[in-house]
Amino acid sequence: MREEEKWTKTYNEYSVAEEKKEAVNHPDHYLHGGIEVIDVIEAFNLDFCLGNVVKYILRAGRKDPNKEIEDLNKASWYLNRRIQELEKDRNN
Repeated sequence: MREEEKWTKTYNEYSVAEEKKEAVNHPDHYLHGGIEVIDVIEAFNLDFCLGNVVKYILRAGRKDPNKEIEDLNKASWYLNRRIQELEKDRNN
């Protein structure tokens, strides 16, 4: 293998690794204005359901513009589940 081919292969492998890293560590659809969704969830110490509400609202239309309604429905589902939990706790 020629030196140029080695470099191209290494560069391409690195590029793919970086793309995967960004998709996992800091995806664009969870980052806005320098604020990451996980930071908001942790700063407010939100539980699983409310954390998902925030996550789906903040990513709605950003991850996939064609799934904005789906993301908002997911947020609604988690919000309704949390409300049901609170109502159940109050009735016990």
